[in-house]
Amino acid sequence: MDEAPEFSGQALDALRQPLESGHVVIARAAGVVRLPARFLLVLAANPCPCGRYGSPGGMCDCTPSMIRRYQGRLSGPLLDRVDLRVDVEAVSRSELIGGVGSAETTAVVASRVREARERAAARYTDTPWRLNSQVPGHELRTRWAVAPGALRSAERDMERGLLTARGLDRVLRVAWTVADLAGRDRPAGVDMERALELRTGVRRGMAVATGGQR
Repeated sequence: MDEAPEFSGQALDALRQPLESGHVVIARAAGVVRLPARFLLVLAANPCPCGRYGSPGGMCDCTPSMIRRYQGRLSGPLLDRVDLRVDVEAVSRSELIGGVGSAETTAVVASRVREARERAAARYTDTPWRLNSQVPGHELRTRWAVAPGALRSAERDMERGLLTARGLDRVLRVAWTVADLAGRDRPAGVDMERALELRTGVRRGMAVATGGQR
């Protein structure tokens, strides 16, 4: 969904139920219908109405209240269901002209992802699940333990009000995926830190300073 804040709040918040349960429930006088609706949600948004907030040179024309209103169109409950947040920096002139440096090929990335998915599927043998994203939070917390001490950062974030109970479950799923990609048997502290960074879009050393405003 490009320019996500431009969609109506009602339409955006209607995504919350299927994001959580993988189903849409339609209730009418004649009965209730439950339809499958598991999907991958990708939201793209500018940082402000003019799109230049935070850009080099300070060219943003928006007032602080305009920026708050614009960013507030994506509600907290909806963002609580978004697992990964990525800031896309502006491309410099030299990068645009010179192109990007060498990067992994699609085949290399696909191979690593395939191995991670196979590792997860093996872990969930004899269960209804095959992917980390499919495992209910309470099952993940009780049946598959992370490494000792790995949850410290997440617990601190919960104490500060920066992470909800739902957010913890989602961070755990991402941490298991990070561990699977690294070939580890279970998430260590570094995997939890990375999952928290991916959830907030902020490096852990900066998270407290920003007050969790993202």
